Amino acid sequence: MSRLRLKWKIFGFLLGFCVLLLCIMWLFQSLFFNDMYQSMREQELQDAIAVVEQEIDSPQLQTILLLLQAKNNITVLPADEEIPPILPERNRWDKFQMSEAITETRQFTLESGEPMVLTFHAPMAPVDGMGAALRTSGVMILLSIILAFVIAKWVSRPIEVINKSAKSLAKGDYSTRFAGKGFREIAELSDTLNTAAVELGRVEGLRRELLANVSHDLRTPLSLIFSYAEMMHDFPDEASPEQTQVIMDETRRLTTLVNDVLDLSKLESDMEQLNASQFSLTQKIARTTERMGELVKKDGFNITFIYDVDAYVNADKTKIDRAFYNLLINAVNYSGNCREVQVTQTAADGFVRISVTDGGEGISQEELPAIWDRYYKSGKTHKRAFTGTGLGLSIVKKVIEMHDGRYGVASEVGVGSTFWFEIALDKFESE
Repeated sequence: MSRLRLKWKIFGFLLGFCVLLLCIMWLFQSLFFNDMYQSMREQELQDAIAVVEQEIDSPQLQTILLLLQAKNNITVLPADEEIPPILPERNRWDKFQMSEAITETRQFTLESGEPMVLTFHAPMAPVDGMGAALRTSGVMILLSIILAFVIAKWVSRPIEVINKSAKSLAKGDYSTRFAGKGFREIAELSDTLNTAAVELGRVEGLRRELLANVSHDLRTPLSLIFSYAEMMHDFPDEASPEQTQVIMDETRRLTTLVNDVLDLSKLESDMEQLNASQFSLTQKIARTTERMGELVKKDGFNITFIYDVDAYVNADKTKIDRAFYNLLINAVNYSGNCREVQVTQTAADGFVRISVTDGGEGISQEELPAIWDRYYKSGKTHKRAFTGTGLGLSIVKKVIEMHDGRYGVASEVGVGSTFWFEIALDKFESE
């Protein structure tokens, strides 16, 4: 079922509101206004009688009667056919054509003792005026329609503009920019969507870079595996341990690539749950550091571990080890010619911090905000002991966030980088 556009919904609401007001005015006139107005005119008539009674012998009586006629629309006439000299000719009863009036006759006694009988007439002409105003309701409804349409168009216009730009963004045009105006909420929505468009464009670029990186990283080991397997197939008697070792090493590299992608996918989809337990983080870091050091020793790397206390944490041992392993891999990959990697553990303020420092080329300040994003890979060229997918730091970020920890990096071009993370300390034992 098709839905009405926002403009026509607003138009309908405003038009209904205007019609409702007109109906309320009509009901007010029909049910309440006549009684209220009649009561008011009766009070005005009594006030006029009181004034005339007080000033009946005043030489200004004629002026007072004129003021009552002009100000209160109350006409005072003699009860008989004769008009006293004090009453103006234009005040004759036959000069007034009134469809309805409140009339009251009073007898007053002059100072001379002579009686004077006057009739007070309070016309109900304003009621007829109100009825005439209500008879113009057709014009008012027409004006209401025009006003409702103008307001509806004014309110819905910036939303329609944003909707049009959003459709372009949905089609993959990440260069789309939103320029909603008119309301603060619309302007804030435009800013949010502009930020989203920029981020989506950047993620799309990183995704394409990932595909290129993964394709490149997969092609090399697959080519080596196929070449050595083909050689062993063609010359089975000449197969050597070195050839099988190459196949195993390259298979391990492929496994690492696939595991990185799968791990991050599970972490971001919240499929992975924490399996927390208490363990010595110090001992776990020491074993992983020693194992990695032995693995890269043949390439000239030297990895050292310095710690102050034996720190225990309540965390997921496997995930924390995975995060630390990724920091080590990152340090080895970007250590450059220095070949020195230092791991440091410090405990303070209820947290234990693990820092991994390399002596590589460092990272520029422009690149620092993006290094924790998935698919990110520095554009620098290095001779690496391991091949990365650009997912390692994203895995670190997600794992530490799951543990409500903190992470960061300090880097200077030409000096090196120090990556670190902190998680809550459960207890420690002094060394």
